[in-house]
Amino acid sequence: MDFLYFMTTIVVVLVLLIANTIKILREYERGVIFTLGRFYKVKGPGLIIVIPFIQQMVRVDLRTIVLDVPTQDVISMDNVSVKVNAVIYYRVTDPQKAIINVERFMDATSQLAQTTLRSVLGKHELDEMLAERDKLNEDIQKILDRQTDGWGVKVSNVEIKHVDLDESMIRAIAKQAEAERQRRAKVIHADGEQQASEKLVEAANKLAEAPGALQLRYMQTLVEIGGEQNSTIIFPMPLDFVKPFLGMMGAVGEDKKSRGEQS
Repeated sequence: MDFLYFMTTIVVVLVLLIANTIKILREYERGVIFTLGRFYKVKGPGLIIVIPFIQQMVRVDLRTIVLDVPTQDVISMDNVSVKVNAVIYYRVTDPQKAIINVERFMDATSQLAQTTLRSVLGKHELDEMLAERDKLNEDIQKILDRQTDGWGVKVSNVEIKHVDLDESMIRAIAKQAEAERQRRAKVIHADGEQQASEKLVEAANKLAEAPGALQLRYMQTLVEIGGEQNSTIIFPMPLDFVKPFLGMMGAVGEDKKSRGEQS
């Protein structure tokens, strides 16, 4: 009975030793091995051997991690308070650095992303935050990637998700957009008036070169007025018809004046 108990104990101990010795790492995992507390090497994927009580292994996931940055209160360069949140995509490229150079690289990356988001956006005006997100995303990504390189972490992408404004700022932006549309409408109207005046000047010059064309235009206008079945028709008097009479009246006036002076 004692022998059976002893053999059972030996078998259990061997099973536990084998279970702690043989490790299986998936394709996206790596094992950082420490021997008596000192870094030994990075192993995996597949089947690896870890000597119990002498070596320890820390698993590291190499897949891309999606980090949702909490909403941050940001004051823009033009003193507008906004709430901004973003999402960051990163992955571990060097398991040794990720375990040895920083404590809990995931928390460190998250905190760094929050401070970098506030710092970068605070250097820009509100209009730039709303209209130039691609440029801001690229700036934040470059800063994070440069600072996390020593941790063995590669930041591949940064996307600003939301820029939330208070109601008063939304109304102010709506008024600004309305004023901008009115300005454009007035400019377009003024440009149309200028082009129309230029065309009218060209038409007047053409008609002045050919007096008969002016008469034809006059007759065409009378035809258009008559076609409307109006009860009242106003006949404009062309200056060409009046000029001979004005000349005669001027000659008669001068004749009377000369006779009065002689008398």
